[in-house]
Amino acid sequence: MLALIQRVSEAAVRVNGDVTGAIQAGLLVFYCAERGDDEAGCERLLGRLLKLRCFADEQGKMNRSVVDTAGGLLIIPQFTLAADTRSGTRPSFTGAAAPDEGRRLFDRFVALARAAHPEVATGVLGADMKVSLVNDGPVTLWLRHP
Repeated sequence: MLALIQRVSEAAVRVNGDVTGAIQAGLLVFYCAERGDDEAGCERLLGRLLKLRCFADEQGKMNRSVVDTAGGLLIIPQFTLAADTRSGTRPSFTGAAAPDEGRRLFDRFVALARAAHPEVATGVLGADMKVSLVNDGPVTLWLRHP
C-alpha cells in the first residue's frame, strides 16, 4: 500500500468540472493499493498518516501532525503510484491491486479515515480527475506499508 502525501494550504479535485472534494490546510493523499494488500494494511497506513509529524511547531520544526493542526485530508485514488518504470518507456501497472480489490481497499481506507478524522474529502475512483493544490513548503513524502 502506497501513499504520496503533500502538505498543502489548499487542494481540490474536480470531475467533469464539478468539485468532488476540497480542503484548506492539511494533507493531499494520493492512495494506491497494491496486489496482496489487505484491510489491516489500511489501518496501519492510516495510523501512520494521522501521526506523521510534517507540520511546523512554534519553533518551525516538523513536530505536529494533521490531527494536531486540525487539518483536512483529501484522499485521491491513484493506481499509477504502483507503476514499474525500471525498463522500457511505457509503465507497467501489474503491481497495482485488481480494480475490484483496489476499490474495496480504497473505500475501506476512506471509511477508516472518516471514522478517525473530522475532515475527509475524496476524489472519485476511476474518474478523470483534475487535482489542484498549493503545496506548502513544499513538503512531499512517501508512506509505504508492506
